[in-house]
Amino acid sequence: MRSIAVIALALASKALAHGDHGGSQKPIVGENANWMTKHMAEEHHISDFDASSFFTLHDFDGDGRWEPEEILRTYGIFDESNAKITAARRDQISREILGLIDKNGDGFVDRSEFVEFIHSGRTLPDMGTGPGHHGDDEYEYEIHHWEKYHDENTKLEDLTHPEDIEHFRKHELLEEAEERLEKLNRMSIVEENIPTKFRRAGP
Repeated sequence: MRSIAVIALALASKALAHGDHGGSQKPIVGENANWMTKHMAEEHHISDFDASSFFTLHDFDGDGRWEPEEILRTYGIFDESNAKITAARRDQISREILGLIDKNGDGFVDRSEFVEFIHSGRTLPDMGTGPGHHGDDEYEYEIHHWEKYHDENTKLEDLTHPEDIEHFRKHELLEEAEERLEKLNRMSIVEENIPTKFRRAGP
């Protein structure tokens, strides 16, 4: 199994290769900026966007409409930072957003409804769920930690922040699980899967 050091170097290379999201670091936004502006700056490092591009970016399955699950994902509900949000609160959030934007009542938000909503001078409200973390672990680590504290000059011994250690720990756990699965797949019979009463006693 690879060591944390090897994983760290591989991760650092991946993060650097992934780039800085369009050649810019996180835009600076004022405290009074609306939630959408803060979300785009925090999560996507984008400061210049319109209603249509915001919609497309968060149409995660590309079907031209936001289902309730996509609304919740945009708000970061499925991120571990929001693990304590109850199912009732999730439903409340999706209902409230649909109530604001879904004018034809079909249970979805399509592009034209969202564009009309934004062009009327309104914006997505802050639902108290944070900036809307909805990337995978690699993406979130890169934009919220790597780009803030590390760069191409970062040395292995500098990767000692709690965020670095936790991220590399997750990598090791995933790799251990993959190795166990590969080992089981190579076995013709998985003894652990055989009920005890059917196992042979002795060699």
